[in-house]
Parts: sequence; structure tokens; C-alpha cells
Amino acid sequence: MSVVVAVDGPAGSGKSSVSKAVARQLGFSYLDTGAAYRVVTWSCLNSGVNLEDESEVVDHLGSMNYRAPLDPDRQLIELGGVDITEAIRSEKISSHVSAIAKHPQVRVFLNFGFRSLADSAEEGIIIEGRDITTIVVPDAPVRVLLTADEDTRIQRRQTEMGNGNAAALSQRDQADRKVVDFMTAADGVHTIDSTDLTFDQTVHALKSLIGPHLEKAGA
Repeated sequence: MSVVVAVDGPAGSGKSSVSKAVARQLGFSYLDTGAAYRVVTWSCLNSGVNLEDESEVVDHLGSMNYRAPLDPDRQLIELGGVDITEAIRSEKISSHVSAIAKHPQVRVFLNFGFRSLADSAEEGIIIEGRDITTIVVPDAPVRVLLTADEDTRIQRRQTEMGNGNAAALSQRDQADRKVVDFMTAADGVHTIDSTDLTFDQTVHALKSLIGPHLEKAGA
């Protein structure tokens, strides 16, 4: 029986690095839903699609041949035979991805794909992003809001990506808050505040929540 772990949280909370580490240690699949939105953004920009036109973006989605990587140690992202792993992390994509994510039908389309991947996971899967615990897999046995205060998140982004990307963090949070509430834990969702935790402590906290469900699943 597969264990599905849903991890929500704002940018800079550590959800990607922590989720990958836990998936690696437990032998789980790992799904970065935010990367999918970045892939769509990259593809639309490179195809001349109007990001503000929801129907145009949805039509373009249907023509994309994208398969999300699920190996936490191999997050190679290709589209049309082109390696765009680094390209989708550029400041240009970061500044436009909210325009894609705000479209309800785009979210419906992508969420359907995310759920299909969750259903097909054999051992277990950690799905991280935004509105994962409430919309994508609200019935997941482990649902977690991984957060940290804004100063800590900005400091982490400065260390990881430089001042330019860090300065955009608050703006991106503000834009995304208009679409999803990723700062408040819904009923039944555990909160892990990583503000005063080390990376290893945060990994341990998430694994501690998953452990009992592994025992139930007979792992």
C-alpha cells in the first residue's frame, strides 16, 4: 500500500530540499508540482502564448508532451527533447509563473495529472507545492504545512539563489496568495515551522509524521 505525503508551504520554507531528502531516505517518489507550472510558463513564453489568456494557455497545455520526473536524485526536466532543468529556474520564469498559476482551468488540468501520478506510486510519494494538502490530494494520510518566518525564508533564498531572486520572494507570495492559501494549515494538517530548526531536524520532523503510516502500510 502506497503512502502519499502532501507538503504545502511558501517559497523558502525548505519544502523542496526537505521533501527530496525524505523521499530519498524512504525510497519514495518525489513530485515537485511547482516545476510543472514553471515548465508550462517556459513553454508558453517560448511559443508566444499570451499568459493572460486562460483559454489560450489551456489549449497550449494539451499540446505539451511533458512527463514529470519522480526520482528525487534525478530531477532532469525535458520538453520536446530539450533539457530545460536550469532554464525553468531563471528569474524570468520566476517573474511570470504566477500569471500561469492564477488560471483556475490550468490548475484543474495540472492537478488531474498530479493525482494520477499519486495513484500510480508503488512505494510512496511525496508531493510538494501549494494547495497540495487541500486541493490536490486532500485525502493523503500525511498532510503537512512546512513554513518559516519571512526573514528566515528571504535569508535562505539569498544564500541559495542570490539577492535578485530573494527580493522577489515577497512579491511572489503576495501574488500567489490571491489564488491559494498556503500560509494557514487546514484542519487535519500538521504544521512544521522550520524557522529555528536545522535542515536535519526538519527532515526528522517530517519523517516522524510519516513513520506511523509506513507501519500501517506494512512497510
